[in-house]
Amino acid sequence: MSKKKNTPWICLLLLLLSDLLIISSFAHEKPKIFIVHVSKSNKPSIFKTHLDWYISTLQSLPSSPLTSSFGDHLNRPSREIIYTYNHAIHGFAARLTPSQASHLRSLHGIVSISPEHTHRIYTTRTPQFLGLNDHSGLWRISKHGEDVIIGVIDSGIWPERQSFNDSGYSPVPERWKGICETGPDFPETSCNRKIIGARVYYKGYEEAMGMPVDADGTESRSPRDTHGHGTHCASIAAGSAVSNVGFRKFAVGVAKGMATKSRIAAYKVSWTFGIVTSDVIAGIDQAVADGVDIISLSLGPGQSMKYYDDSIAIAAFGAMQKGILVSCAAGNNGPAPMSIDNLAPWMLNVGASTIDREFPADLVLGDGQIFAGASLYSGDPLNQQSGAYVEVVYSLRNKTDRYCSGGSLNSTHVSDKIVVCYVGYDTNAADQGTAVKSAGGVGMILIDQNEGELRARSYPIPATEVSLSSGSKIIEYMNKQYSNGQRPTAIIKFRGMVTGSCSSSAPRVASLSSRGPSQVVPEILKPDVIAPGINILAAWTGFGADPANSEEFNIISGSSMACPHVSGLAALLRSAYPKWSPAAIKSALMTTAYNIDNSGRYITDFATNNFSTPFQHGSGHVNPNKALNPGLVYDISPSDYEAFLCSIGYNAEQMSLFAKDKKVDCESIKSSSPGDLNYPSFSVVFGKTEKFKYKRVLTNVGSSVNAVYNVRIRGRTSFFKISVSPTKLVFTKDKTSLPYEITFESKLEIPATEKKEAFGSIDWYDGEHVVRSPIALSWGITNSTNFISSF
Repeated sequence: MSKKKNTPWICLLLLLLSDLLIISSFAHEKPKIFIVHVSKSNKPSIFKTHLDWYISTLQSLPSSPLTSSFGDHLNRPSREIIYTYNHAIHGFAARLTPSQASHLRSLHGIVSISPEHTHRIYTTRTPQFLGLNDHSGLWRISKHGEDVIIGVIDSGIWPERQSFNDSGYSPVPERWKGICETGPDFPETSCNRKIIGARVYYKGYEEAMGMPVDADGTESRSPRDTHGHGTHCASIAAGSAVSNVGFRKFAVGVAKGMATKSRIAAYKVSWTFGIVTSDVIAGIDQAVADGVDIISLSLGPGQSMKYYDDSIAIAAFGAMQKGILVSCAAGNNGPAPMSIDNLAPWMLNVGASTIDREFPADLVLGDGQIFAGASLYSGDPLNQQSGAYVEVVYSLRNKTDRYCSGGSLNSTHVSDKIVVCYVGYDTNAADQGTAVKSAGGVGMILIDQNEGELRARSYPIPATEVSLSSGSKIIEYMNKQYSNGQRPTAIIKFRGMVTGSCSSSAPRVASLSSRGPSQVVPEILKPDVIAPGINILAAWTGFGADPANSEEFNIISGSSMACPHVSGLAALLRSAYPKWSPAAIKSALMTTAYNIDNSGRYITDFATNNFSTPFQHGSGHVNPNKALNPGLVYDISPSDYEAFLCSIGYNAEQMSLFAKDKKVDCESIKSSSPGDLNYPSFSVVFGKTEKFKYKRVLTNVGSSVNAVYNVRIRGRTSFFKISVSPTKLVFTKDKTSLPYEITFESKLEIPATEKKEAFGSIDWYDGEHVVRSPIALSWGITNSTNFISSF
């Protein structure tokens, strides 16, 4: 009897649980508003009006499982037209589920679909992605980096850009000692209260090239930027707010640098055919003399050198001694391991990450396959009128020129076709597109030769860039068509810009971003942090174009873009804490960095789609507002760095490169290991030794002088053991800095017979702050005394 009475309740409970599971499974299918762009001329003749066509098209889409299963009391209906557009654009806005929108993209006459976004006055896009806002946090406390001076060592600056407007700025700080170096194209008025100094260095370059820099008219012997790179980096670091700007129709909004009130001093050292060390060192040297607070260095040697052979590292050491933080790019040699540049521990090394913004342009093949691509093409879509697919061809019949270089294409072969090209090491996408267009081609598929993030580029013809794996499948399709006596076809569907939850998970480590471990001293973990570096909008040069028609902003990618993001954040921290050392600022940025993306998962590596490690992301992704209140910092003095150099065996002559006139007696310094440097991260190399004990000192910079921090160790323990002593740090008014020891013990055979890596972290926490340091452990590689010799 009791079973019979309870059966209806059990059935009802099971039914309710089933309903909840269905609701959960379709949560990602919640309808939202999408903007649908159509080709008006593609309206089938059976429809009297465009509205009739739109309604019929939407009704042909599959119904939403959520609304069809549970009715409108849970969600408003999908497939409902909200607006129709007939003037500014052609199309309509409709409430659709993501899967319906995806299905709609494949239908005839649909040009592109983009999700609707909440609009506000904000940058295009990285300050918002980084959590910066005018009402609280680092921007407000630092007064936007007011009066901090950032020296940008790069290709110069284009001073007329709005990003360098000085409206509302106070007078130039009295401590500034620099000048505005003028020239025929760079009058004295080029400098203002924003660009407070500008200089140019070319003597080393001219010596190396054996000709004047302006011999062919493509360069300027002034600080004027003829390339764009320096202007881009300067505006990322400290560009003033500029409203309603973007690159053509993309990324339109309010463009801002990281430290909008900081001053810029531009030092031009970069030229068409390269950069020479002598010019770079001259720029750094003068920046120190002029009185900059931060140096932003988006360049590097392109190879790993011992510190005493690296003149830039030596110059950066001198800047550090003067209290100047040097922020530098990690390099664009990823995803290969041990590819990282600028390895000195006194330099802040920045790798590149993605942000939650993409510029999708899908490639649809004639057999229905769809491949994700990226593009900044802003003209009319290919075959906008008819929507018909276009024949696809290789760049040459014999496929010997994969790169579509100028003059190599046969007009008879490529005319009225979409041409397949490859990204080369030094190819320019716009030049490739021009070559295709000149030969009569009507579109281009650009295949990257690496896996990873897709960099959006500007093209003169309809074009999209796809990944290497997608390219292989496209080639496979083409070969199959040819073998069957048929012609391969495709069409490119441009989807504009997507941001936020509609984009891929972010941040992710960019595949181009150079990786550790360090080839010089593997006990120093590099990179230090990652920051936005892919598809970044910032100011650009006006050289070589009609000033009335030149693009004021551009979107480009690289660790060069990540570096000035962190340079600007460092300027904000310098403004908030003017007495902090470069190492303290660096520590705050590192120990507060995060490792969870916007989907709630660990940050992934775009090159492998696996979780990234500290050798790819360092301490993690910068978190500006957290860095404002780090709780504790790992401070490092110049003498600490000298002890570090002694620990790696530098002799008196080598030491003098860094200590200058100061004599350092390495025999009297008790630092026994490079791992004892008071660095905010740990890298342990097990060779012949199975146990290491490193020392660290933490300094309380929190608001409370009385603070108690406990330790937490994270990481797998199957083949290593980590212990910390003491496990509690009690800070008082009289004890603002406290030491601890951390011991790493290997459970594997020593020496290791094969290369192995493991990772973890050590956290000090007090209930308000978490001071986190990543840990990387390696087996099967040599230690710092002979590590570089094998490369």
